[in-house]
Amino acid sequence: MEVRIYRQDLFRIGQIENQTSLIWTRKFYEPGTFELHAPITDENLYLLQENNIIGKKGSAEAGIIEDIEKEESDIKNEITVKGRFLSSYMDRRLIKKTVNFSGEIEVAMRQLYSGAIPIPLVELGNLNGFTERAEFQVTMKNLLAYENKLSRAGAIGFRFRPDFVNHKIIFETYQGKDRTLSQHTNNRVIFSEDYNNLNNALYKYNNQNLKTFAVVGGQGEGDARTYYELGGGQGYDLREVFVDAKDINPDGMTAAQYKAALLQRAQETLNESIVSESLECETEAAINFTYKEDYDLGDIVTVRKKKWNLYMNQRITELSEVYEYGGMTVVPTFGDPLPEKIKWDE
Repeated sequence: MEVRIYRQDLFRIGQIENQTSLIWTRKFYEPGTFELHAPITDENLYLLQENNIIGKKGSAEAGIIEDIEKEESDIKNEITVKGRFLSSYMDRRLIKKTVNFSGEIEVAMRQLYSGAIPIPLVELGNLNGFTERAEFQVTMKNLLAYENKLSRAGAIGFRFRPDFVNHKIIFETYQGKDRTLSQHTNNRVIFSEDYNNLNNALYKYNNQNLKTFAVVGGQGEGDARTYYELGGGQGYDLREVFVDAKDINPDGMTAAQYKAALLQRAQETLNESIVSESLECETEAAINFTYKEDYDLGDIVTVRKKKWNLYMNQRITELSEVYEYGGMTVVPTFGDPLPEKIKWDE
């Protein structure tokens, strides 16, 4: 597996010699990460320097070297570098101007980036026309943190795709495909012992954050404050939550539009406050279903483990490619171990 190193301007400066391990973790809602181990040689020391870019042949992502560790002993002579993928450049920018937004989340993600101080080489890719919507107001917040919020709210992935030929970086949004057994449009993908692609499984379930009924509060104080309710449930199954939506400014809205904005915020909160269910496993890249051909990051697939009486349809939210001992193992994560609460006012 060929690991190439580039300068920040995306000009190639060399290739790593004899790396012993590479963990390349792609993430749907946030920048991915990498960890590379290689012997200490003059060439590797020259290449593996802070802020250089690490690329992998055939990958739509690349990483920034942010962490370097060198170790020399009787049994080890190794350099280890770690970092995040290129979209983490947005962690270096602020949303300085106040943005009042109501519309498609994909448009919001592009608009927030365009309003920040430009990042060298980065340009917007094509607009896909995703229809998921959000309503928010934001100012003086970290750009990447808000892109992460929007990504989770709309189930829209994002990445900075390097174009090493033309020396530019493309800000892309994407959504996975539904590949579950319950649909008939796309090829179906199943992870199961029956298909020999569900090894070393780790399943997690948590319902502590589950909410079924939301009371959302808009602007105003005391009895003059605006409240609406959404959801249901009875007895033990009723789980209530209050949603503070004072950050939604009604100026320029009709009463109906303001109510719709508040109820949307309540619905978003209920969408986040669900049972947490995830499963992580190991599989080979071409066992029954081929990685990046039959399934990829962001796709929704069917997972079945008979011994645990487990059957679920979940999105692939992370995919780790592990290159060690001359081979490659894929470690997918289905679902979110602990879904992040989206706090629009933070």
